[in-house]
Amino acid sequence: MTIHLSAIVSPDARLGPGVIVGPFAVIEADTEIGEQTEIRAHAVIKRFTTLGSNNVVHEGAVLGGEPQDISFKPCESRLLVGSRNVFREGATINRGTAPLSTTIIGSDCFIMANAHVAHNCVLGDRVILANNVALAGYVEIEDQAFLSGGVVVHQFCRIGKLAMIGGNSKIVQDCLPFVITDGVPGRASGLNVVGLRRSGITSTQLRALKDAYRALVRSGLALEDALGKLSAVDEPLVRHLATFIRGSQRGFCR
Repeated sequence: MTIHLSAIVSPDARLGPGVIVGPFAVIEADTEIGEQTEIRAHAVIKRFTTLGSNNVVHEGAVLGGEPQDISFKPCESRLLVGSRNVFREGATINRGTAPLSTTIIGSDCFIMANAHVAHNCVLGDRVILANNVALAGYVEIEDQAFLSGGVVVHQFCRIGKLAMIGGNSKIVQDCLPFVITDGVPGRASGLNVVGLRRSGITSTQLRALKDAYRALVRSGLALEDALGKLSAVDEPLVRHLATFIRGSQRGFCR
């Protein structure tokens, strides 16, 4: 463990083996920093934050800050972060707003400069938020989704697995898994074919997703009829797409 002489680390913080704390970094009480994690210069880890192993927190990032919620009253709520994440310069992640509630970041995520994750958001694994993405409270993002620079997401929206959101999009409804959503407001604009191929899906799976996308977005079928067609397809990715839609509370970007 290496702690720079100018860093301020609470004696009540728990730091694992191999942790590196850079100049002028601040680690408050009631925090836990997993092994081999690096906290770089001027980064701040606020109380009630838990980081897994091998994370890198770049200069000026603030993890676990109080929610930007006018109804928030001081309480113990938490930020829980997995392993092998990268938080670039100026990124801000807020803890939950209600007592004992939690903001959750999975593992292998890449949160780029000045991105903001608000209270009670839940991010899966391998999520990428590009520069200046802003997530409002209670947003849920499934595994391997990619949000391009400047995307703004309304509270309670959901972003599906392997979705891609185009730069500067305004998202006010759920974004379908496996689909590119783009625009102001966001609209579905085709399958995320490049992302799907990079993830290793087969040509058979891709054809099934293309058929499902056409049924949902381009066929003119009523939603329940389209979902009925999807439910008859023996393909886990298509079933995931149908389950995501049935779980939507805000509707989805068509």
